[in-house]
Amino acid sequence: MNEHGGIFAGTDPFEISERWLGEAKDSELNDPNAIALATVDPDGMPNVRMVLLKEIESDAFVFYTNYESTKAAELESAGKAAFVMHWKSLRRQIRVRGTITRENGPQADEYYASRSLKSRLGAWASKQSQPLSSRSALMAEVAKVTAKLGPNPPRPPFWGGYRLVPTEIEFWADGAFRLHDRFQWRRDQVGSAWEVQRLNP
Repeated sequence: MNEHGGIFAGTDPFEISERWLGEAKDSELNDPNAIALATVDPDGMPNVRMVLLKEIESDAFVFYTNYESTKAAELESAGKAAFVMHWKSLRRQIRVRGTITRENGPQADEYYASRSLKSRLGAWASKQSQPLSSRSALMAEVAKVTAKLGPNPPRPPFWGGYRLVPTEIEFWADGAFRLHDRFQWRRDQVGSAWEVQRLNP
């Protein structure tokens, strides 16, 4: 398997990802699960922003957002996305590319319910990516939905998850003299066997 041992060892890229994220939780000061999510608009113009990765499943990566946001529109339009998760403390990163589907069922309900009350109410109040006249206007909307929905708001119909199912995952670690170690896992389609190869730095 192209000599990938040590921190790169394993036969399942999702297990390796889980292991690396677990190690990052011990060394990163803030949001070790932050990813830079890249999308593309209908004209081919790219977009990238930081979001929080919430789950690594047996065959996918899951994050949550407002379905009426710019990112959601681009995810829905292209059906594909990419992200990089970088940890300065470990000098490692994971790059992922694949297809996108919604997670809009009980799993999304469960995650939404696990968030703080203020975060749940904020999801109702924010018209994500739309123009905002002032912060006070946003806080007034938060007060309005708080009075209306109370202490146990349901998940908004316009808020939920996305599941990125990869066809390519790359594990990268810093090397001396910029001779970095890179191992790329690729498969032709979801469900196919992974092929692993070392890449030049």
